[in-house]
Amino acid sequence: MELPFYRGDASGNHRQVAASLPIPQRSRLLNPESYIADEGLRDACNVALLLGQPLLLTGEPGTGKTQFAYNLAWELGFEPPLKFETKSDSSARDLFYTYDALKRFQDIQSGLTSSTILNYISYQALGLAILRTRQWGEVQQYLPTDFESFQPQRSVVLIDEVDKAPRDFPNDLLNELEQLYFKVSELENAKIEADPALQPLVVITSNSEKDLPDAFLRRCIYYNVPFPMKERLTHIIASHLGTNTDVNNAFLRTALDIFDRLRAPENGLRKKPATAELLGWILTLQRFGEGKSNPLEDQSLVLKTLSSLIKTAEDIPKARGVIERWSQENQPLQQD
Repeated sequence: MELPFYRGDASGNHRQVAASLPIPQRSRLLNPESYIADEGLRDACNVALLLGQPLLLTGEPGTGKTQFAYNLAWELGFEPPLKFETKSDSSARDLFYTYDALKRFQDIQSGLTSSTILNYISYQALGLAILRTRQWGEVQQYLPTDFESFQPQRSVVLIDEVDKAPRDFPNDLLNELEQLYFKVSELENAKIEADPALQPLVVITSNSEKDLPDAFLRRCIYYNVPFPMKERLTHIIASHLGTNTDVNNAFLRTALDIFDRLRAPENGLRKKPATAELLGWILTLQRFGEGKSNPLEDQSLVLKTLSSLIKTAEDIPKARGVIERWSQENQPLQQD
């Protein structure tokens, strides 16, 4: 396929037929079956499964905390995780259900009010997971009329970036997370509890932007996902991209060397590239440098693809300086 896809040079090169762009390659990076957990994460997960407690994962962004939940669900044969994306205004109730009071008020004003309040209730990640542990007949009275029937099942629930929420959010979840139940105040405080035999597996991630309450931490199994060392990085790259992990593979060795230098504290990048950026960069280099045994021999190609790794304006000149110093130390890079 012709490269570049976009030229932007005011040449008037308008296509008469719509361009055929490649299928986005990012999906290769999100395959749950390609995820490789480190030994500590495997152990912490098994402790959480044994004790039936939430697994709280911290670690710098891009180390695979979120993807772990998808891999866990895939390996155990469950449906993909029910994900709750925490926001700065999230409340504890939002994790279980939301009630659209405004829409109901508008419908009443328009004379279109529903015959049941249930049709203004939407169940969210942990609420859905708890509901799905029960027999349909046990919870049907709490469900909207268009809710699709289900068989009792176990689910993985992902509470992503819990540190974004207000401080009272984790405190308000203490009993509910421990006992896995919730109440629906709009339904006369109806209490819905999980079947203990099918209780949801809860994975919580945090980027440690703020401390979590001690009482919340006591109810979780905790693990800090470390940034992978070079040997493990090669295995992760091979699993996701199929790239040769032989230590003599010049392309991979060069890519990891440049990546390590960009992350080095002395180079002062405010936002260091993480595993996710490394995978995207290698994928880009493979495509843009197609036909080359080592695309990184071309300095212009390295600089053209830095947008895969560098995500802030202040880091761009620092990263360029790292590349220039690296090229000088490793003989002048060939220019095509």
